Amino acid sequence: MVMLAIVPPAARAGAQVEEELSANVQNSLHRSVSDYPAPHLVFTTDVEGTAWLADMSSRLAAKISDWPTRRDFLVTVQYEASRAGLDPQLVLGLIQHESNFRKYAMSTAQARGYMQVMPFWVRQIGNSDHDLFNLRTNLRYGCTILRYYLDRENGDLYRALGRYNGSLGRAEYPSAVVSLMQRYWTWHPSSTGAEASRLDVNAVQAR
Repeated sequence: MVMLAIVPPAARAGAQVEEELSANVQNSLHRSVSDYPAPHLVFTTDVEGTAWLADMSSRLAAKISDWPTRRDFLVTVQYEASRAGLDPQLVLGLIQHESNFRKYAMSTAQARGYMQVMPFWVRQIGNSDHDLFNLRTNLRYGCTILRYYLDRENGDLYRALGRYNGSLGRAEYPSAVVSLMQRYWTWHPSSTGAEASRLDVNAVQAR
């Protein structure tokens, strides 16, 4: 069983830069964070989904001991990441680095929750009743924002993670996130999935 790091890393995304968004981008992101279909595992087969959930649950048990809470967390991570076109394993690595799986983590800059979402995003693309400490809301925002940065950087994971952290052009943050993904969350259900994961990792390590 993979053991997670004992010392929680500090919350990191508080340096994220607030930028003016075009009306089209605002509307698109608003639609993304305002749609709340019920989360469910997104896999080719139920067997694959069950295997992933069991494996990830055993790895996460030291951080989230309650099984129903752990299950809801993992299903929501996998669903929201897949919905945004992100690797769920990458999102798990990012969450570990940002909050160490602490639901109510808050940085000195007021970044909140599992993915350390800055409150200005609620003003820019959300609704006033969106609670960034809510599991689904936090993961929906975090995955939507990372997807936006990835699209903005034409698929460059290194630069997208830099924007998410507010340290564009520096290697420390993207390298740390990918290192956590590799060390604790790597999971390859098929040769195709393994190859895709290697490509994403190599894109960061080559920097």
